[in-house]
Amino acid sequence: MMGVLSYAVFFTSVASILAIAVLGLNLQWGNTGLFNGGVVAFFGAGAYGTLILGGTPQPDHLGGFGLAYPLALAGGAIAAGLLAWVVGLLTLRLRHDYLAIATFGIAVTFENIMRNAEGLSGGAKGFRGFERPLEQWLSSGFAYNIAFLCFVLVILVAVYGFLQRLVRSPFGRVLRAIREDEDASRSLGKSPARLRLIAFITGSVIMGVSGGLYATFYAFISPQDVLPTLTFQIWAMLIVGGAGNNRGAVMGAFLVWGAWTASGWILSRFAPVDLQVYTGSIQYVLIGGVIVGMLLWRPEGLFPERLVVSQSGYPGLQNKKEGV
Repeated sequence: MMGVLSYAVFFTSVASILAIAVLGLNLQWGNTGLFNGGVVAFFGAGAYGTLILGGTPQPDHLGGFGLAYPLALAGGAIAAGLLAWVVGLLTLRLRHDYLAIATFGIAVTFENIMRNAEGLSGGAKGFRGFERPLEQWLSSGFAYNIAFLCFVLVILVAVYGFLQRLVRSPFGRVLRAIREDEDASRSLGKSPARLRLIAFITGSVIMGVSGGLYATFYAFISPQDVLPTLTFQIWAMLIVGGAGNNRGAVMGAFLVWGAWTASGWILSRFAPVDLQVYTGSIQYVLIGGVIVGMLLWRPEGLFPERLVVSQSGYPGLQNKKEGV
């Protein structure tokens, strides 16, 4: 029974952390129409930034600043935001598939830098020397995991509430107007370039928070954790849940993470031994199948966005009674 409970805590912790990243992507794509193919770069910037700022001194890589955990987590989020600012200035003039290719290149570049810059990131061996906050004050690892899960859920609820208010605000309506018709928005005196950059940075900061929480949970990060494959997992979560709907983003994260872990267990338990070495590759194929299947069967996702046109001409969210 304790083993089942421990796994439930682990599953919920990781799914909640990933849900925060999906919410950040939903702001960029679901609400603004920015195709970010480099999610993992901003997730990783938050993860590495948090461990560098909050870690203990290490002889072989940067770190050891020993900042208090809230400051380290905030620093990681700021690092993701700074990276997004630079990337946004360089790429946001591109559109659709060109933007996707450019940002995917950023993700590949980030992973390669973290793999080879040993003095910065520990290289392929990963980043060590991070003491999980307040762990010494709790009686057991399980108690710590429960406490950390509560902390993650508080952040998830806070991010969700912030984004719900944002998308229902005049700023959120302008973002959706830019997504639907940029020229019309510009004719009304709006600045699409500036607003896209703000949305891109905000979403990336949220991804950085998610990455910092992920690195804190494991007290370790390596290039293996920031492979571009993670970008496709997070995209699958948003596509399954429903782009433009924050509730769908959270539900999609839990559903796809559940499918990912369940498929890994089934393959390891029932697949022939000679196929079990390919479990990871088979799971990646399944993720691709989920994305393609959802786009063909229900492209709006399980919890689609529902819009009405307000008197101002901007699309707005439907009444809560209608399911959003």
